[in-house]
Amino acid sequence: MSTTGRRPELKKSIGGLGFFSLAFGSMIGIGWVTAMGGWLTHAGPVGAILGFALGGTLMIFIGLCYAELTPMLPLAGGEVAYAYKASGTGKAFFFGWFLAFGYISVSAFEAISIGLILSYMLPWIDVWPLYEVGGATVYASHLALAFLFTGCITGINYVGVRWAAGLQILLTGSFVVVAMIFIAAGLMGGELGHVDPPFAAVGTVGVLGGIAAVFVTAPFWYVGFDTIAQGAEEAKTDIAPRRLGTLILVSIVGATVFYLALILAVAMTGPWTAIVDGRLPTAEAFGAAFGSPLLVNLVLIAALIGLFTSWNGFFLAGTRVLFALGRGRMVPEWLGATHPRFGTPGNAILLAGVVTFLGAMLGRGAMLSFVDVGSFCIALAFFGVAHSTLRLRKTEPELSRPYRIPGGSVVPRVALAGAFFILAVMLIPGTGATLGWPLEWMILIGFALLGAGFWILGKGLRARTSEVERERLVLGRGE
Repeated sequence: MSTTGRRPELKKSIGGLGFFSLAFGSMIGIGWVTAMGGWLTHAGPVGAILGFALGGTLMIFIGLCYAELTPMLPLAGGEVAYAYKASGTGKAFFFGWFLAFGYISVSAFEAISIGLILSYMLPWIDVWPLYEVGGATVYASHLALAFLFTGCITGINYVGVRWAAGLQILLTGSFVVVAMIFIAAGLMGGELGHVDPPFAAVGTVGVLGGIAAVFVTAPFWYVGFDTIAQGAEEAKTDIAPRRLGTLILVSIVGATVFYLALILAVAMTGPWTAIVDGRLPTAEAFGAAFGSPLLVNLVLIAALIGLFTSWNGFFLAGTRVLFALGRGRMVPEWLGATHPRFGTPGNAILLAGVVTFLGAMLGRGAMLSFVDVGSFCIALAFFGVAHSTLRLRKTEPELSRPYRIPGGSVVPRVALAGAFFILAVMLIPGTGATLGWPLEWMILIGFALLGAGFWILGKGLRARTSEVERERLVLGRGE
C-alpha cells in the first residue's frame, strides 16, 4: 500500500560564495577560544598541531567521499539520501538521526558559548544562579541569552535560506579579516621559544595519547564542510554539480590552515602553560603578551563572529537532515513539510530550536560533553558516508559522477578506517578519549531514545509507503 502526494521541495537560493561561507564559517566556529586550554592541556602546542594536522588529513579523505556523492545526489540531508540509495531505509535513518544530533550538539555548544564570551567581556551578567552541572553554575541570565539568540537563529532560518546564506557571507568575510590581524600579530610578534615544552605531560596515556585525545575530536572541530551536502538541493541552477565537490575540499584546506596557524600563534605569544587554565586562553594569551586591549577585543569580536557563523551553518544543516528523514517518511511526515510561504522546512527548524535550547540548559559544565558526544555522532555519520561511497561504487556504477575520486576504493577505505578508529577510541576504556560517565553517556543515550521514539511513531507511515514511493520522496523524480 502506498501514500502518494506532492514531494516537498526547497527553494534554490544558495550561490557558490554562500556555500563556501556556510562550510568554512561552520568549521572555524568558537572552539578555538573556549577549548584552546583543553587542546594544550591534553597535547601541548606541537601535540595539538599534530592532532589537528592528522584530523585535517582524515577530513580530506572523508571530504573526497562527499565530493563524489554530493554532485551525484545533490539532495537535502545528503547523508540520508546516500545511505538510502546504498543500504535502504533503516541505515538511512540511523546515520541521519545521529548526524542530526551531531549538528544540534554544535548548536547547543554555541548557545552555551554566547553566555561564556559575553560574561568575559561583561562580568556583571553572571547573575541569578539556578543550579550546577559538571561543577559549573548555570545562571538565569545565561539561559536568557541562549533563549534570545536561539530564537534569532531559528527565526532567520525559518523565513528563508537566502537570509541565512546572506548572513553567513557577511559574517565569514568579517571573521577572516579580523582573525588575520591577531594571528599575524602572534606569529610576527611572538617567539618560537615559548612553544617549549612542545608536548604536555599527560600521565599514563603518554604523548601519543594526548595527540589522540585532540585527534578524536576532529569531527567536531572540522565538521562543517558537509553543510554543502545538506544544502545541495538549494543550490542555484547556475552552479555546476562538480563545483560543489571542489568547494568541499577547499573549505577543509582553509580550516586546517586556520587551526594550525592559530595554535602556533597562541603558543608563541608567551609560556603556554600559564594560560591553559584561563576561562578564554586564546584571548588571555594575546592580552598578556602584548598588553593590548585592542588585540584582546579583536579576539573576542572574532569569537562572537565565529560563534554565529558556526551556529547558523550547523543549524541549517541539522534541519535539512531532519527534513530529509521526514520527507522520506522514515519518521512522522510533519518533519518533512515545507512552509507554504517561505519554502523552508519550518517544523524541522522549530524542533531544532527547541532541542538546542534544552541542550543549552545544561550550561558550561556540559560544553566538553557536547564536544565529545557530538564528535562521536559525527564520526558515525562519516563512517556511513565512506561506507555508502564504497557500496555505491559496486551497486550503482552507472550513476553519473561529476566528481570522481581518483585512486579507486583507496580513499573511501582510508576514510572508513579513520572514522572507525575514532569511534573505537571513544568507546574503549583507558584510551584517554573515552566517552565520560555519566553526563556524556546520558546525553548520547537520551538522544538515541528520542530517535527510537521517532522511529516507533513513524512505523505506521513507513508501512503505508511503498519503496517505490519512498524512493521518489528521498531521491526525487527520475532517480
